[in-house]
Amino acid sequence: MASDVLHLDVREHVAVVTLHRPAVRNALNTALIDALWEVLPAVDDDPDVRAIVLTGSDPAFCSGLDLRELSGSGQNARPRQQRDQVSARGALPPVITPIVGAINGAAVTGGLEIALNCDVLVASERATFADTHLRVGVMPGGGLTVLLPRRIGMGRALEMALTGRVVDAEAALQCGLVDRVVPHEELLPAAVELAAAMSTMQPEALRYLVETFRQVAAMPELAGRDHERARGHAWRDGAIDTGAVAAARDDVVQRGRLEHRRPPP
Repeated sequence: MASDVLHLDVREHVAVVTLHRPAVRNALNTALIDALWEVLPAVDDDPDVRAIVLTGSDPAFCSGLDLRELSGSGQNARPRQQRDQVSARGALPPVITPIVGAINGAAVTGGLEIALNCDVLVASERATFADTHLRVGVMPGGGLTVLLPRRIGMGRALEMALTGRVVDAEAALQCGLVDRVVPHEELLPAAVELAAAMSTMQPEALRYLVETFRQVAAMPELAGRDHERARGHAWRDGAIDTGAVAAARDDVVQRGRLEHRRPPP
């Protein structure tokens, strides 16, 4: 299901999805948006895929909406979820599989929104972040006003949105916009390694916990605690595999013994 504008590479239990319009810094035209909304749900439905890495072809992660198309037909500014009447609230289609964003370069405006819709963000030292919605005279629609303050606080989010200020990788790490910064050549291996670690977890429990995190994030604290408790009870009563728990316990105990024996660095 990959296309000229989006590449898909499944490595064991990890799907690497690459935005591929490098000549225009992976700008979002209708073809690329449609490809994202076709490939990610298909990957999400693949029982062999347990984690996703989302990245861009160098030199950028994503520069936002393709302004050539935006100033012409404007079709790429119409959210895919509206066109398909899909219930979604972000720049990416609703999937449960965890997404590791591998930010290899500039993530600007719509590209920043795509990054914010990932679950964990690993950035190259070359990565930069900016919100330029106001420079173009458009409004966010991919979750920016919710997700950016959640990551970096309201004051910093407003500063980015109202000034268009560019944030480099180190500053992004310091303010919590990204979770890790690595040398550029190590970005994809680091992101794939992180996704591979996720893929070793029990698949159904992994997806259930990701879904719980996302649901709770949208709730006030007390409601979130109640929701977590209710989902925990539902999992215990209906989905927990006691045999798998016993096997996992043995693995955890053995892993702990190995860690205990490992000499200090």
